[in-house]
Amino acid sequence: MIRVQREPFDVGEAYGRLISGLEGKVGGVAMFVGLVRDFSQSSEDVRRMTLEHYPGMAEKELERLAEEASQRWELLGHVLIHRYGVLEPGDPIVLVMTAAARRKAALSACSFLIEWLKTKAPFWKLEEDSQGGERWVEGE
Repeated sequence: MIRVQREPFDVGEAYGRLISGLEGKVGGVAMFVGLVRDFSQSSEDVRRMTLEHYPGMAEKELERLAEEASQRWELLGHVLIHRYGVLEPGDPIVLVMTAAARRKAALSACSFLIEWLKTKAPFWKLEEDSQGGERWVEGE
């Protein structure tokens, strides 16, 4: 499942969809949920974050990424959900889940996917502080 959406996601619903039909085959599911913080490397006062993306391109890149992860590790399934729009501290931004017969494959693929999302995905983050200052966030 790959989605780019404005609305919050439901981790339980995503997990259920991931493992549906795979009962007895999955040995491990790895998960990462990224949240908006109220601080960053450049500010101790993040009031909100606006995430922008290039519609169509973002989904294609996520699909390409998921395919690469599936080729590197023997995945039985994956979930990549990335939000866009105006988010506040504590709001979930991204959900990555990987399912595999073995935990090492699930954990390695999940780590690969989230690192790629943090550095190369076509999403742009604009932070705003309580004084109205704005700054674009660089990928780590």
